[in-house]
Amino acid sequence: MVRAKVCGVTNESDLRAVERAGADAVGVISEVTVDTPREVSLSRASALFEAASPFLTTTLVSMPASVTRAVELASAASPDVLQLHGDFDADEFQRISVQTDARVVAVVDAESSARARAVAHVVDGVLVDSVSEDGAGGTGETHDWTATAEVVETLDAPVTLAGGLTPENVAEAVRTVRPYAVDVASGVEAEGGVKDHDAVRAFVRNAKAAADASERARDDGGSEGDRDGEREVPS
Repeated sequence: MVRAKVCGVTNESDLRAVERAGADAVGVISEVTVDTPREVSLSRASALFEAASPFLTTTLVSMPASVTRAVELASAASPDVLQLHGDFDADEFQRISVQTDARVVAVVDAESSARARAVAHVVDGVLVDSVSEDGAGGTGETHDWTATAEVVETLDAPVTLAGGLTPENVAEAVRTVRPYAVDVASGVEAEGGVKDHDAVRAFVRNAKAAADASERARDDGGSEGDRDGEREVPS
C-alpha cells in the first residue's frame, strides 16, 4: 500500500477536500526561506492542524535555521510530523528527534543519494524531492525515478517520493519507485496555494490504485490479467 500526502494546504476548505479524498497526510508550509504562495503563518498552521481529523497525519514543512528553531516550531504547531528542508546532518537530526514528540522526516535532493543514506538511521523517514539551489522543494519538476527506486531498495527508513507529481503521472511513479508514500503540492492546484479538489481526488485515487494493482501482480506472479489491472484510473 502506498500513502498519499497532499502538501501546501493553506485553508480549511482544501483541508477538508484532502480528508474526503482519502489522503493519509496533509502538509502545511511555514517559516521557509523561499517565496511561495503556499506558506502560512505558524499560528495558521497550528489552527489547520487542530482542525484536521484524528486519522489524518499532520505535517509541518519548514526550513529552520537551527536545531533550536526546529524544536520550537514543533512545540508551537504540534504537528504529527516535522518535515525539514535544509542542511542538517545526522547528529542534528538526532538532536531534533530527541527534543520533540513529532516524527522527523528529512528532505533530501534526488541527486544526493549519499545524504539520504547518511541521515536515514536517525530520522523517521526520508523524502526525496527535486530540490532547488536554495534547498527548497516544490519545484514542480520530476527527477530520475529509477535512481530513487534504488534508494528505496537500499534504505531501511520509509521513503516518500516528491517532485513534479500529478494525477497523470503518479501511477507510473508508484510502479517505478514503489515508495512508502507520494507527496504532491503544485500538481493538484487550481492556482498558487489553492487546491483543485477534483485533482486532489484523482491524485489519491490513481496513486492507491497503482499500488494495489502492483501488489496483486506480485502476489499472482505477474500474469497478463494483472498487467491489465495496472492501468491508471481515469481522472
